[in-house]
Amino acid sequence: MRTRRRLTLAAMTLCGLMSVTAAEQQSASTSTAKPLPKAETRDRNLRAYVELLRSDLRTQKVALITQIMQFTEQEDAAFWPIYREYELELSRVNDDRLNLIERYATAYDKMTDAVANELMTKALDLESRRTGLKQKYFARLQDVISPRTAAKFIQVENQILLLLDLQVAASLPILQ
Repeated sequence: MRTRRRLTLAAMTLCGLMSVTAAEQQSASTSTAKPLPKAETRDRNLRAYVELLRSDLRTQKVALITQIMQFTEQEDAAFWPIYREYELELSRVNDDRLNLIERYATAYDKMTDAVANELMTKALDLESRRTGLKQKYFARLQDVISPRTAAKFIQVENQILLLLDLQVAASLPILQ
């Protein structure tokens, strides 16, 4: 039970950077006349909590970037549209990461070598995708703001991602 709570905490930490899927939005907004089963009620409550976490973390991240970067008006106008595209693509990587954590939670107590290999291969692929994403957007940003300012953003982004990664990693139990 303790392991399950740690895995749930890791997933919820990661959810702060996730996008909400259309199905989640529809599910959260749909009401039914009959009472929901306990598990479904719990799932809906968890989804509502996760959405609050997501919006709060996104807001905090934008505020932090704004404060640290101190863009000029021209840089600000060029940066934010590209940043929103970056965040959308990053949320897809994070959605896949959340699915991987859920898969890890499901397989944790009955981990086989084959499953461990599959999960680790996918985890390393996700790291590569995230690095590729930062490379892609660094190139795009340095075309519209100076390479130095683009590099500063990537440094800030790396620090934020490392802090979140540390929170997730500290919540995940190590394989036995």
